[in-house]
Amino acid sequence: MEVTRHRYAVAGSGVGELVVGNDVLVAHSLPSKRRRLSLPGEGPFGGASTPEVRLAPEEARECDGFVAGLCRRFEEHLAGSPVAYDDVVVDEGGLSAFQRELLAAVRTVAWGDVVTYGGLAALAGRPRAARAAGSFCAANRLSLVVPCHRVVAAGQGEPYGIGAYGPSGIGLKRRLLALEGTIL
Repeated sequence: MEVTRHRYAVAGSGVGELVVGNDVLVAHSLPSKRRRLSLPGEGPFGGASTPEVRLAPEEARECDGFVAGLCRRFEEHLAGSPVAYDDVVVDEGGLSAFQRELLAAVRTVAWGDVVTYGGLAALAGRPRAARAAGSFCAANRLSLVVPCHRVVAAGQGEPYGIGAYGPSGIGLKRRLLALEGTIL
């Protein structure tokens, strides 16, 4: 699949990036104040690609309705407004059957709700696969659309523990949950 990269800016949050192919979301990064918007032709790979990503022809790289709408939703989400992404098609390439079940299950966890890793595994049909659910969440490259930040650890003596959040870290997970009114 040919993909295009689209950078987007969110006031107060910085610049993020979407990777899209044929109206399928392949990956996205949340806005960062360290990243900046680049003009076409800037940077070591023309300002928009990395060696492992093929870009579609220039005319196809314009922000279409899918990308513009998704960027608008990200901005609303990061401003604290409830947003749903259940209509966004995501790339399932390379996922096992169980990982696809985990993907579908985590996308049912609504704004402001949380589920434990074991609960997510149960929703996906394997109630004893909490560690596999955790590994799936740690590798998530679609953090808002596939809301693994809503998957938490079963607490000991408390209802929930925060759990991990892959390379993005627990601080980001807490911020995303706080935006949705969940404080752990």
